[in-house]
Amino acid sequence: MSRPWQILPLLSCLAAPGTWAQPALPQLAEIRVSAGDAVAPGEADSASEGRVTAQRLARRPLLRPADLMESVPGLVVTQHSGDGKANQYFLRGFNLDHGSDFATSLMGMPVNLVSHAHGQGYMDLNFLIPELVSSLQYRKGVYHAEDADFAVAGSARIDYMRQLPAPFVELGLGPGGYRRSLLADSRLFDDKSLLMALELTHNNGPWQQPERLGKQNAVLKLSSGTEARGYSISGLLYQADWNATEHVPERAIVSGEIGRYGVLSPGDGGRTHRYSLSAQWADSTDHGARRAHAYVIDYGLNLFSTPSGFVSGLSGDQHEQADQRVLWGGGWQQSWFLGEGLGATELTLGTLWRQDRISNVGLFSTVKRQRTEVVRQDRILETAIGLSLEARTVWTDWLRTSLGLRQDHLQARVTPLAGAFNADNGGDVSARQLSPRLGLVLGPFAALGSTEFFVNAGQGFHSNDARGATSRVSPLDGSAVTPVPLLVKARGQEIGLRAQPLPAWQTRLSVWQMQLASELVFVGDEGVTEPRGASRRWGLEWAQDVQVAPGLTWDGNLAWSKARFVQAVNGGSHVPNAVPLTVSTGLAWDRGGPWFGGLRLRYLGAYDLEETGRQPSRGYWWGSLKLGYRFQSGSNRWQATLDVLNLFDRRANDIEYWGGACSQREALSGIGGCGSGSAIDGRLIHPLEPRTLRLGLRLSF
Repeated sequence: MSRPWQILPLLSCLAAPGTWAQPALPQLAEIRVSAGDAVAPGEADSASEGRVTAQRLARRPLLRPADLMESVPGLVVTQHSGDGKANQYFLRGFNLDHGSDFATSLMGMPVNLVSHAHGQGYMDLNFLIPELVSSLQYRKGVYHAEDADFAVAGSARIDYMRQLPAPFVELGLGPGGYRRSLLADSRLFDDKSLLMALELTHNNGPWQQPERLGKQNAVLKLSSGTEARGYSISGLLYQADWNATEHVPERAIVSGEIGRYGVLSPGDGGRTHRYSLSAQWADSTDHGARRAHAYVIDYGLNLFSTPSGFVSGLSGDQHEQADQRVLWGGGWQQSWFLGEGLGATELTLGTLWRQDRISNVGLFSTVKRQRTEVVRQDRILETAIGLSLEARTVWTDWLRTSLGLRQDHLQARVTPLAGAFNADNGGDVSARQLSPRLGLVLGPFAALGSTEFFVNAGQGFHSNDARGATSRVSPLDGSAVTPVPLLVKARGQEIGLRAQPLPAWQTRLSVWQMQLASELVFVGDEGVTEPRGASRRWGLEWAQDVQVAPGLTWDGNLAWSKARFVQAVNGGSHVPNAVPLTVSTGLAWDRGGPWFGGLRLRYLGAYDLEETGRQPSRGYWWGSLKLGYRFQSGSNRWQATLDVLNLFDRRANDIEYWGGACSQREALSGIGGCGSGSAIDGRLIHPLEPRTLRLGLRLSF
């Protein structure tokens, strides 16, 4: 594993980072929003974008850090393995696997990883510390000129606080050996603020094989000024190791071979680290604004998985996916304010650069985490350069437009290092795309409850694994394969509205469609993703936010979608694991008194597991509850919380797949060719964790 201090000398190379938040155009009216997504009428460029504040995030019960992402309407977070691994995400009819079509950044640093050992766009958010998040801004679709690779279904920008309301120490306890401690503080030095945090977590979970998750997380952030005029320099250190209970054939549970929380093959799990330095800088005047950002990240992962069980024999099918890289990059954004009042235009020019130097990315056959064969091992140098131009204009008090153009260039060099059939799979590959973006806003119309109507269209892309773009033979058996394109085009269109019929009620409705030139589909019996044919999606989203009473808010979100291949694949046109319906609703209350809390309900609808649509999953409701009580003892302020996760103790599956696998008993008997290279197709599941209670105690001083 790399050492975190090895990247410290690079701090001097960092210039500071840019983010989305642009200086606003001249506002048409000042309207206070008492509930909702913290975006006032006259500010948004699309109906489906929004911003979630720290106050709203703090009232959400969380099973894992990435559950914060469920504050994005319509987005669902699940898990099919150990809690040290990236989560599974679903949005707008996409099975995002581990992040393939949703771009996320933290303080200007990209989270998604290209040409990753486990899956393209791998988005591991386990290093997040939820208590430090100041805001989460989200967008959906391909309508904004500054959004680049992976921002197809959507994107999110997460920021950490510059200063805490008060320093605190927090302890958490729960069943399954759950222990979490968090120490956070911020200090002022003249005009500067220093944020410090240290998090330690251990958890075994409900699994028959104890997870033994050990996580260490540290944050150091120096800030001066504000986000609009100031700078920040941040250092993050994260590392974790764990055992994993992978998805298993449902028939192995039904037959009694393993328990509901049992494991097919002990020994799965992994270890990972992410050490980073980043900087952000911004300045603004009456005539324009400038933003810059830079970052360097040292990342590593060794992931041991046995998704197919015992297909090849009684020693099991375990493999290791290894990834070691350093990535750096940054960007610059310059805005000019042209004109005043009506006809005023904000012209923004942006640049983006990123390079991943992947010293080792490989797939290895293993037994009990010991390598027995190199399937494929490569070195990759991958570079992305982007240039964007956008003009946002207020034409009248009821008409605004945004016109954008983005040029992206990707290039990669793959150098084979090992593998019996891998020697000819190297080479250079490049791709580029010009992406127009268009937005039209009518409103706000005060007579219609500050209603705004939106029309958006655009073109974007996601990249494919560079190894797939240079491969000519299969690293498994040497058979010929066809290289995949390095860049996959996506087109999207959306119409929608945002309205505030009452000061305490905000509603948003959007109807959208998307065309993708190539689909990424999870293949359960291989544990990887692979590109398929072109696909199309369409759907509807409806979000409500209501301030029911002082200190009490309610929100409700419904998202429906349909995903189909343009041409039949494997005898059908259904896109596997594309969730057609999600519903979420919740209450949050905090009147400033001793009691506070939050209640969340979420429905994940049944989805097709394979292309014919004959094997659907089972939909389920998930509930969670947070109760909190504040009290004071002398000069110390205390806060006690109780989180109840899986409130109704549902025996449902967190995620389901359809694929080939063999249990140990099946391999022993040789049924269906198990143990000699053949697999039995069936339902692969990972169960929800049972009802879990977690106690928290915080001391602020």
